Amino acid sequence: MASISDEDIQKVREASDLVAIMGERVPVKQKGRDFWCCCPFHQEKTPSCKIDPALQRWHCFGCGEGGDVFSYIQKSEDLTFPEAVRRLAERAHIDIVEASGRPSVPASRKARLKEICARTAEFYHTQLMRGKGAEPDAARAYLAGRGFGGAVPKDWNLGFAPGHGTLVRHLSGLGFKGDELVAANVALTGRDGRLRDRFFNRVMFPINDVQGECIAFGGRVIGQGEPKYLNSQETPLFHKSQVLYGLDKAKAAMAATGDAVVVEGYTDVIALHEHGITNAVATLGTSLTMKHIRLLSRHASKRIVYLFDGDAAGQRAADRALSFIDDSMTPEAGRTRVELVAVTLPDNLDPAEFVEARGADALRALLDDAKPLIKYGIDRRMAAHDLSTAEGRTRALAACLEVLAPIKQSMLAKDYAIQLAGRLRQREEDVLAALARLEPPRAVERVDEEPPAPVAPQRPRRALTRAERNRLSFERAFLSLVAHHPAVGLAHADGLAQVQWHEEVHRLVAEAMLEAWEDNPGLDSASLVSRVADRAPQATAVFMARSFDEKKDPEELGDFLAEELALGDAEEAVADLVAQLSDESLDADEAMLLHETATALQKDLAARRQAHRSLP
Repeated sequence: MASISDEDIQKVREASDLVAIMGERVPVKQKGRDFWCCCPFHQEKTPSCKIDPALQRWHCFGCGEGGDVFSYIQKSEDLTFPEAVRRLAERAHIDIVEASGRPSVPASRKARLKEICARTAEFYHTQLMRGKGAEPDAARAYLAGRGFGGAVPKDWNLGFAPGHGTLVRHLSGLGFKGDELVAANVALTGRDGRLRDRFFNRVMFPINDVQGECIAFGGRVIGQGEPKYLNSQETPLFHKSQVLYGLDKAKAAMAATGDAVVVEGYTDVIALHEHGITNAVATLGTSLTMKHIRLLSRHASKRIVYLFDGDAAGQRAADRALSFIDDSMTPEAGRTRVELVAVTLPDNLDPAEFVEARGADALRALLDDAKPLIKYGIDRRMAAHDLSTAEGRTRALAACLEVLAPIKQSMLAKDYAIQLAGRLRQREEDVLAALARLEPPRAVERVDEEPPAPVAPQRPRRALTRAERNRLSFERAFLSLVAHHPAVGLAHADGLAQVQWHEEVHRLVAEAMLEAWEDNPGLDSASLVSRVADRAPQATAVFMARSFDEKKDPEELGDFLAEELALGDAEEAVADLVAQLSDESLDADEAMLLHETATALQKDLAARRQAHRSLP
């Protein structure tokens, strides 16, 4: 593993002022020689955290935490020591040289990309505020129609992207190179090799990191068009699963209240902030991830409130959120416990519509009454069944116990199980026994940094159902498509990270792809396949041992990934497949349809291969 030289560590330490860095999160006041603040890591009204500017050390007399600037960054941002050094090096614009392993991305390179994003945001904002013509007029009318007039565009640095190469010409005139514009994902290279603007005729929402620096963009189309919302793709600066819109503005309110409110869209965040609910953030075209939860828990010490829209899409998101239930939500987790609660808005309203129609106080009342995610999930499962019949109560019990399966060993799960027995007219000992027999589901997302352990030989599995075989075939076709179109797959990396794979080899391959993209987002198909084979050699053995294919000799992993699938518009295909793979509610008929799609793709591939072999 790469290491950082002692010389560079000392250089970063000397360039990092602890008082200034801690002061970005909590108010700091000087008393005599030292500085004092309320501890960022536990709730208190009287400052008990001392910062010694001479020694560059901090210590909280309330909770006992303390250390130097590196330990503060490690704890506040949930980083390892090398990651904390790199984070501070980037902040101080210091290029560190790693003693071994892969070289780090130079801080100066990232600084250059941030400068491009900043200049792009300025350009878009100017176009919105001063642009002339029907298109910028329509952008301003859209914002005014949402109630985002007055100071809102300035406060949130909203903009308008005219397209037609205007941004490329502007940034080129400022001295930025074409490859830099592509790396920042504000421009694309067309088939003719010429640069073109990434965003065209859209209202623009700059996406900032937690320090408030622009790192990406989201654009909402004006009028009709697809996709309705378009986000920046993954870049060295921007990873969707680790960024939340509005966090730079919301973190102070989160620290003050102890609560974070998570919604689904840019306009929802802005509307809530404008109505005084300033601890609201939004995910960026993806469902909430465990990385998001860890990030929020650094700022909100009490609760993370997941606010769901009342429409069908919001309810599907609510069901997916149940996958976050794990041991971190139980009392046994101690100080690391995460209190994730949920609430659904009534009458199919989204947050912006709700506060506009009923006011901020009504929303605060709903947020105050939000249920713990476990209870929220149980109540949703109960409501889906007819409890007046024995059959309905039996089905409800099975569905509710699935919610408790990830924490079945905890006292909390057993307490809920006893409550279920009373509500469903079952014997407590029978319900507890049924809970004990359940197998906990596989985790949706790995949150550790260790490589996957070698996979042990598997015993023969039971015969798969038709729906299961269809699902596995579909997963395989999808991964083949992503491997052949890595740039398109990268654009949907956040969705790929959230798929609940039904085959272990598919999970290993997907994780290896994501890790490869983190190192180098620009990998071509051949390089991606090679990197996956290097990073997950055990996947080959798993694929050979547990193949669902009827062939006696399944392909090696490299061949499996490199299959060419002709799907026309690959970007549209991947977006559709990600959405379908993320839907865990597929029934057998829907799975069969997916299987037929995958089969048709494979037949097309085989026909083209045969035609190729027939060539002289």
